[in-house]
Amino acid sequence: MPKQMILAAHFPGVNNQTVWSDPESGSQIDFASFVRLARTAERGKFDFFFLAEGLRLREQRGRIYDLDVVGRPDSLTLLAALASVTTHLGLAGTMNATFREPYELARQLATLDHLSDGRAGWNVVTSSNAFTGENFRRGGFLDYPLRYERAAEFVRVARRLWDSWPVDAVLGDRATGRFVRHPDPGAFAHHGEQFDIAGHFTVPPSPQGHPVIIQAGDSAEGREFAAADADVVFSRHGTLESGRAFYADVKSRLARYGRTPEELKIIPGVTFVLGDTDADAQERAQYIRRQQVSPQTAILLLEQVWNRDLSGHDPDGPLPAEDPDVSDSSIADGRTRMYADPVATARKWRALAQEKGLGIRDLIIEVTGRQSFVGTPARVAEQMDHFVQADAADGFILVPHLTPGGLDDFVDRVVPLLQGRGVFRTEYTSRTLRGHLGLGPARVAAEPAVVG
Repeated sequence: MPKQMILAAHFPGVNNQTVWSDPESGSQIDFASFVRLARTAERGKFDFFFLAEGLRLREQRGRIYDLDVVGRPDSLTLLAALASVTTHLGLAGTMNATFREPYELARQLATLDHLSDGRAGWNVVTSSNAFTGENFRRGGFLDYPLRYERAAEFVRVARRLWDSWPVDAVLGDRATGRFVRHPDPGAFAHHGEQFDIAGHFTVPPSPQGHPVIIQAGDSAEGREFAAADADVVFSRHGTLESGRAFYADVKSRLARYGRTPEELKIIPGVTFVLGDTDADAQERAQYIRRQQVSPQTAILLLEQVWNRDLSGHDPDGPLPAEDPDVSDSSIADGRTRMYADPVATARKWRALAQEKGLGIRDLIIEVTGRQSFVGTPARVAEQMDHFVQADAADGFILVPHLTPGGLDDFVDRVVPLLQGRGVFRTEYTSRTLRGHLGLGPARVAAEPAVVG
C-alpha cells in the first residue's frame, strides 16, 4: 500500500508570498477570509489549517513593513472561532513560548481542544528579540541559549498540566455531564529553572489528550527537540535531495526516545502553480514570482542579508560591492535573521548573479522562492506523490499565493488525482487531529528536550 500523504493549508497573512496587488486578493483581517480558506481545506479533506503569529509589527530602517499594516490578529481567538464553522479540519496555531506562561497557554490550548472536539495543534516557537519583547513585561532579556531552555521546560510543564487530571476523574460520557469525583483533580507542581508553579489545572482531559505539538527549528537542538517531543516538524527543506537527508536524520533520532518513525511527521511548506499545460504553468509561476517580489521588496530582502541601508541601489542593478555588516545591530526589527553566515551568503549570491547575469531583483526572485510544484494538475500530483513515496516528506503545508481563494484550484483539480492514486483520503475516518495524522495517544514529554 502506498504511503498516505498529509496535507495542511497555511493562511499566508502578512508575508512576501501573498500577491497583494491581485484583484482577487482579499482581507487579511476579515473573519470571512479565514472561513473561506478553512472550509475549502475541509472540503478537500485536509488534515489541518495552520496560522503563523506576529507579536509586533516589524520595522526596517525605522519604518513599519508595508505588509504588516494590514494587521496581525490573535491566532487562538481565530482558531476558536473557526472551530464553530468546521467539523473535522485540524486547527493549528503558532504560539510563542518566550512571552507566554505555561499555565495560561496550556489552559487556552486545552480549551481549544475541547471546543473543537480534539482538533487543536500548537506550533512551538521562541524569540530572543528585544524589539518584540518591548511589548511584554518580560522584555527582550532572553539570549539565544536561554530561550531554548525556557521553551523546552515550557513544553514539559504544559504536558504535565494536561496530564494532571487522572483518567478516572471524568466519565467517558461527556454529553451527559456525569463526573466521577476525584479527591484532587488537576493538582500540579513544577519547580524548575524557568518556572516555579503549583496549583490546580482547571480543564479536564481533552478529546485527544494533548494538542498536537508542531516544531519548526532546523538546528541540531531543534532536530533533537523534534525527536524527543514533537508530533510534526514544519520543515524548510523543499528539494528532494535535502528533504531526504533531513527526513533520514530526524527520524534516525527517534529511537533514543523510545519512538518509532511513524510517531513524527515531517511536512515542508510549499507553493504550487497550476496550468492547463506545463508551459502555461511555468509562465504563470514566473509572473506570480515577479508580483511577489516587487522592486521595493527586492531591496528590503537584500538589506536583511547585507544589514545595510541599500535604498539607493537600483533594483535591476548589480549587488553591492561591500560585504554585509555582521555587527550585532540589525537593520530589521522583529524578524529573525535568516542567514547564519551573511558574508558567505553574499559571496554565493554574487557568484550566482555573475553566472546568470542577474540584477538584484531577479536574483532575489531566484534565491528566496519556496519549493514549488508547477505544472498541470496531473504533473503536480505526480511530483508530490513522488516526494512523499521517496521519504523526502510525509506531506505538505500548502502556502497559496492568494488569500482567501488561492486553495480552490488545488482542491478542485489536484486532490481528486491524489485520491485516485490512493495516497490521500476520500473521506475523514477520524474526528481528531491526532487521528488524521495517524499518531498514537499523547505521550509524556521526554527529557531533556530543546527547541531550535
